[in-house]
Amino acid sequence: MVLVIGTGGAGLRAAIELAEAGIDVLAVGKRPKEDAHTALAAGGINAALATMDPEDSWQQHAADTLKESYLLADPRTVEIVTRGAARGIDDLERYGMAFAREEDGRISQRFFGAHKFRRTAFAGDYTGLEIQRTLIRRAEQLDIPVLEGVYITRLLEHEGAVFGAYGFDLTSGRRYLIHADAVILAAGGHTRIWRRTSSRRDENTGDSFRLAVEAGARLRDAELVQFHPSGIIEPENAAGTLVSEAARGEGGILRNALGERFMARYDPERMELSTRDRVALAAYTEIKEGRGTPKGGVWLDVSHLPRQTIMTRLPRVYQTMLDLQMLDITREPIEIAPTAHYSMGGVWVRPEDHSTDVRGLYAIGEASSGLHGANRLGGNSLIELLVFGRLTGQAAAEYSQSLKAQPRSASAIAQARAEIDELLAADGPENVRALQRAIRDTMTEHAGVVRDEDGLCAGLAELAVIEKRMESVGIHPDIAGYQDLAHAFDLKSAALAARATLESALERRETRGCHNRSDYPGLDSALQVNLVWSPTTGVTRESIPALPDEISSLMEEVSTTGKLVE
Repeated sequence: MVLVIGTGGAGLRAAIELAEAGIDVLAVGKRPKEDAHTALAAGGINAALATMDPEDSWQQHAADTLKESYLLADPRTVEIVTRGAARGIDDLERYGMAFAREEDGRISQRFFGAHKFRRTAFAGDYTGLEIQRTLIRRAEQLDIPVLEGVYITRLLEHEGAVFGAYGFDLTSGRRYLIHADAVILAAGGHTRIWRRTSSRRDENTGDSFRLAVEAGARLRDAELVQFHPSGIIEPENAAGTLVSEAARGEGGILRNALGERFMARYDPERMELSTRDRVALAAYTEIKEGRGTPKGGVWLDVSHLPRQTIMTRLPRVYQTMLDLQMLDITREPIEIAPTAHYSMGGVWVRPEDHSTDVRGLYAIGEASSGLHGANRLGGNSLIELLVFGRLTGQAAAEYSQSLKAQPRSASAIAQARAEIDELLAADGPENVRALQRAIRDTMTEHAGVVRDEDGLCAGLAELAVIEKRMESVGIHPDIAGYQDLAHAFDLKSAALAARATLESALERRETRGCHNRSDYPGLDSALQVNLVWSPTTGVTRESIPALPDEISSLMEEVSTTGKLVE
């Protein structure tokens, strides 16, 4: 049996591949599968189908991806994804997904991000939701068992191999001991450890990072985090919720508190259509230098656009702002600030099958690393789920079938059981949620859009104090369930992910893509490497394979005229 942890797009695609291969599979998620993070992805999914631009090719898609990564992506990973992208779209069609189409039946593709050609397929501005629904439907057809509302606390490992996982039910507290030949980790990234984030309160807390590292795996490029330029500021429980970049693409204007259209200072040619990392840096700078709004943001204004344009092209933004703030964007501007959006680093994996340092353990989706480098090409995250969901499902199936026997460890199980018992017995003065907030404040203050050595060192010092306070937490499940226990594990994950991020960011003494070091503003060719982290070795450097000639020859500046660059 193979266990899949995470029921978003990556986890479901892997589970489908295993079920279609006749392998017993169990998918476990802490959220309802209909409400996975994948469902929030709006823009689209990339594949060089050449339906709109016949000259497009997987090689050009690879070249665009590698260039946008600031040469930190693994060329082998990039080739596997771009070569396999068309197959990923075919799989979705086979499962019954309804893509937007041209009048003659071709799948529509549009420009998105720094792509040379139109290669982003979509379904309105609900692409991720439609993909998630399609995968859920296929999983149901295959009778794949899905456990929802179950929190995995520890992977079970013995002599360098994984043999299952341990966890509990979020409502009843019931324990789960799951024996498995292999485990596929698809439980997201770590962007929730910042104060403003596009992730919701109980997702992307670094679960994948902690589970993998405690089992003996390593992390790669934890410091490479994409900040989206336009997250809302209020209400606090929704801070960081994205205002789609389509708002800028349709003609939205950015202004500071003085009323200045500030992008003229940072990218006078492209203005609001500049790249995501540059717009985020510009907004951050305006706020930091005292030209931000009283609440610490800038203004995004679409009120000058025709009402009909807003209602037809930005319906989701209109509805979201009405629901959350009673704000009518046809009349008033939106107060926004940069928000932590996507973990471009993650668990260290091999390019060909996303296996880790631990035998039988695989990581996919935002939990993994290798494709995005220092800047993610818009639309690549959704295709990554499909390509590596399929390939890793195949690899886990082969590994499972190759086992003649599987040693297990009673002490590993006892350790997992004791970890929960000790937390449930904890009655210290420290509040878990307050400590989570402390980590988010530290990361926002010292490891946000712009970093420097003094700030990162201060962040590590603050984190050490928080880690000490974590020894005195009090855990209090109540009639509503065991959320407090889940938050304690979220806190453990956040602390580990924060340490990996801060230590790696300190080591990357350069400015490259999403990683801005004000004390090292230039690119350093010696740091064209991946930074690999573990608690035992700290940060080590890993060289990146050379680019194939057929790809490097296609790398060029891509015109952004008329495109929204992501």
